[in-house]
Amino acid sequence: MKLERIFTMANEAVRLQFVAMERSLRRAGCDLPLCVIPFDDRLFPLPPNAYWHRDEPLFSWLQGHGCHPTMRKYACLFEANYHFLDTDIVVLRNPEEVVRPFTGLLASCTEWAKPQWTYTAASAKYFSSRSSTWMREVFSTGQFAIDRPLYTHESLYRVATSADFFDACIRYPLHEQPGINQLVLATDIPRTNLTLPPHNMQSTWAGDYPGGFEHLLRDSATAPYLIHWAGPNQFDIARPINRLFFDLFTPEELAEWESQRRARERRAEREGRRAANPLRRLARFLKREFTHRLH
Repeated sequence: MKLERIFTMANEAVRLQFVAMERSLRRAGCDLPLCVIPFDDRLFPLPPNAYWHRDEPLFSWLQGHGCHPTMRKYACLFEANYHFLDTDIVVLRNPEEVVRPFTGLLASCTEWAKPQWTYTAASAKYFSSRSSTWMREVFSTGQFAIDRPLYTHESLYRVATSADFFDACIRYPLHEQPGINQLVLATDIPRTNLTLPPHNMQSTWAGDYPGGFEHLLRDSATAPYLIHWAGPNQFDIARPINRLFFDLFTPEELAEWESQRRARERRAEREGRRAANPLRRLARFLKREFTHRLH
């Protein structure tokens, strides 16, 4: 596989994460164009060799179906020779070198060990009709590479709205991961996951490194080429490996990050107090009951 571009998704809310990811990518020696899919209209200035990737026909179609904004990642499935990287990633080694020996889909995650976020009840039924070991195939849609277009706009619209796919690709309310998994794994594209035999790469998820981590990254044959925090507020969990991320910031950026973290804490406290208010609990109960009776 020869990469031609790197995809990510961002908006102003994750600007600092984007800054760290982009710096790590360039530091690793990857100078490819960075195509940024906008999560919404809250944009920010991009660094050199990065640009906003807007697919207005797709975005309009998704909005018309009430899809989650992360499903804009479907725009990648029309492209070839790319690596997708979420913004909460630190790149340790040039992805161009890592993907070179492979074809098809290249994953580097341990979703096979914790696959619950990669499918819905309907897509699991679809997968199990095709293979009894389908959970070996699921992957994190925050970090993957693909060497060929898998869909046109027309074919994606047709497949995503079909009976077997609608639940994961359109209706799922939380994120894009079940949808992309089903859309990709429904094709005949060859698949490789570097964390499975015969490659046995160490995990790319920061959560698998609760303590010391340096010794697990020393063996060039098994060291991961990126670390992915992959989850809401994962950076707020104190882990030694977090320094790989925070070391990419200037002192001013660290101060900005800390200010945002404190704001998140205050917001969570306010929401917790509101949720604990007995009158609010009663109001939510009555609203649910009223809605249920109407239907």
